[in-house]
Amino acid sequence: MKTIGFIGVGVMGKPMVRNLMKRGYPVSIYSRTKAKVLDVIEEGAMWCDSVAACAAEKDVIITMVGFPKDVEELYFGEDGILANAKPGAVAIDMTTTSPKLSERIYTEAKKRGIAALDAPVSGGDSGAIAGTLSIMVGGDRETFDRCQDIFEALGSSITYEGGAGKGQHTKMANQIALSGIVASVAEAIAYARRTGLDVDTMLASISKGAAGSWQMDHNTPKMVSGDMAPGFYIRHFIKDMSIAAEEAEGVGLTLPVLDQVLAMYRELEGCGEGSLGTQAIIHYFDKQ
Repeated sequence: MKTIGFIGVGVMGKPMVRNLMKRGYPVSIYSRTKAKVLDVIEEGAMWCDSVAACAAEKDVIITMVGFPKDVEELYFGEDGILANAKPGAVAIDMTTTSPKLSERIYTEAKKRGIAALDAPVSGGDSGAIAGTLSIMVGGDRETFDRCQDIFEALGSSITYEGGAGKGQHTKMANQIALSGIVASVAEAIAYARRTGLDVDTMLASISKGAAGSWQMDHNTPKMVSGDMAPGFYIRHFIKDMSIAAEEAEGVGLTLPVLDQVLAMYRELEGCGEGSLGTQAIIHYFDKQ
């Protein structure tokens, strides 16, 4: 049984750790605030006092943090993952981050005899809890095949996308598509309210047809009820869309829908709503 070090035990990471333990994996964890992970420690996760300790002597090291700068800090330096993982270990970054950073991690890891995969996910906290995440993986095919059992404990749709960075590029495509969908379902609710429709009846009518989507099923009820608790933070979605916009610009591509939705979310963040869930985009329309 592979030993696992898991770094970043937050909204997404905590249920992922639980699902790995349910499959019988010995999981060691590190997070910035120990007090927030006492529950999973009581459930059997082994606490480590540092990134280095969490990476040392593990077969697989998984990272699930917030921003590219967090990933960079974890992987590089004397106390980082690459300096402390054993040769033959596999480092799997499941954070949504820069494809360029994933390529850099892959290159530096290979120099040390460590395999690296970029494996961002989609499905939000509900998918993490249910173990039904969609996982998009970049790196060497052989390494992907070796880690199939790990991925199967976490997700129900697991796809090898190609070489290093390709998992992140696929996640960027996912976030580009998502940006338009989440904004459009909020627009539909705003339109229904303004024209005097019963919103619940409207949603029941259109959700089973061509307009149906995961966002329609999972986030529109939250928009309607006013539940803005984060399954996916606005600030993290802004980070993802910003990376996608930068990558698109780098290949000479203009993405007007993404750019508009990114501007909407940045306005909400400027109003102090960055820690709300992405469904809080409805507030943009409430202000009109």
